[in-house]
Amino acid sequence: MAADRLAVVDAALSLERLATALERLARDRGEGCGALCSFVGTVRAVHQGRRVRHLEYEAFAPLAVKVFAQIEAEIGRHWPGALVAIHHRVGRLEIGEASVAIVVATPHRAEAFQACRYAIERVKQVAPIWKHEFYEDGDVWIEGAPADPDDETARQAALERACA
Repeated sequence: MAADRLAVVDAALSLERLATALERLARDRGEGCGALCSFVGTVRAVHQGRRVRHLEYEAFAPLAVKVFAQIEAEIGRHWPGALVAIHHRVGRLEIGEASVAIVVATPHRAEAFQACRYAIERVKQVAPIWKHEFYEDGDVWIEGAPADPDDETARQAALERACA
């Protein structure tokens, strides 16, 4: 089941499918869940004052999924019983399309919000995913995954942002 919930894909993302899968998994464990929290990152039209035409994402998918699993394990240590789904899209994305979808299921809403925020903070910190932004006046690669997945300082910074 984790393989279905943690993925790098080249097709449009389905938040509803991820949420349904987590809710079903929580119910199958006999506990259900008190909260589902989701995050969807989309391609914006303007970045740092420049008009964006489109983006292209690249990833080393096997390692990215391994990093997603590490993020899932970290969430499990901080929020026991939490269930996590992370899908990141690769390829060409147009303005408004979803690039990342995250869903977290927990017994209580506060934990769901915190764990979901933690997940996106860690994805941005450690996932081997690279973004190429194309503007009306040129293009640029955006640095991705600047932190080592085992860097405790980065992990703590993500936790502090998630629980602020």
